[in-house]
Amino acid sequence: MWYELGITILGQKIAYTELVGQVLALAVVFLAQRRSLLTWPVQLVSVTLLFTVYLSAHLGGLATRQIVVGLIAVYGWHAWVRRRDPVFGVVVRAGTWRERLTVVGVFAVGTAAFALVLQALEASWAPWPDAAIFVGTVLAFSLQGLGLVEFWLVWLAVDFVGVPLQIKSGLYFSALVYVIFAGLVIHGYVDWTRTARRLAMIQSARAPGARASGRG
Repeated sequence: MWYELGITILGQKIAYTELVGQVLALAVVFLAQRRSLLTWPVQLVSVTLLFTVYLSAHLGGLATRQIVVGLIAVYGWHAWVRRRDPVFGVVVRAGTWRERLTVVGVFAVGTAAFALVLQALEASWAPWPDAAIFVGTVLAFSLQGLGLVEFWLVWLAVDFVGVPLQIKSGLYFSALVYVIFAGLVIHGYVDWTRTARRLAMIQSARAPGARASGRG
């Protein structure tokens, strides 16, 4: 099939769809770090290519993830356009403790529920890590669309699970990409945290109470 065409690097066959899809996925992290609107259209191309990769590897969770992420990318694109500040670009913020606890709960419950679905349908040979990556990815992109800094931390959890799963699936290039992801994610988290703090200070200074006290 056309999606199986590729090249051999260090004795390992890498499909062109996997190669291009994962390179674009790296570009998405790079663009997201800079809060660029190009993040979302590039993501749409990446998930289209990777859908065929994971489907052929019999990883139903990862394949389904591409469809869901594609839908979220459309939402994220729209959300960022609406929430874009003419001076500071896309507005980002740190989540509240309630939001953070909600994310942890959804991650845990969602993973367990989806793993059981994958097991019942025999759609994956590794349902639990497959499910964790699926749920974590959906959460990460959803939080990214909302401009919450914590989405980077969810990505780190996805990378932690994803690297060994990709290796066991024989997708060595994808495993390498996940390792690179981790480095970019850490850098992105630091950058977004600094930006969120700066925007919070500016918004605080603009608040009516702050202006009133400033008049003395």
